[in-house]
Amino acid sequence: MKVTPEEEAQLLRLAEAQHVTVPRLLVESALASAAGETPTERKQAMAELFALHRLLAAVSNNVNQIARATNASGEIQAETAATVKKVREVAVRIDRALDGLGFGQ
Repeated sequence: MKVTPEEEAQLLRLAEAQHVTVPRLLVESALASAAGETPTERKQAMAELFALHRLLAAVSNNVNQIARATNASGEIQAETAATVKKVREVAVRIDRALDGLGFGQ
């Protein structure tokens, strides 16, 4: 692809700002415009998804601890309701993040 020196300089600046190569910038820009999102919006959605992954791991750990204690004592643990509520909240956030990435459409 031929570009003017000014266009090349602008592409290099944009690519450097996004920490990608010029070819990657062009691919992402072309695909993002077709999807109606910018590379920055997609990065933000991915960051949210990774944060949710960490949160889900923490909540899963809590669920396992509650299950272990419940199985050992035969009694439902006091924090069970709060943990189940948190699981539901995380599930909703995951659904929203996936919708934002175009997976729910």
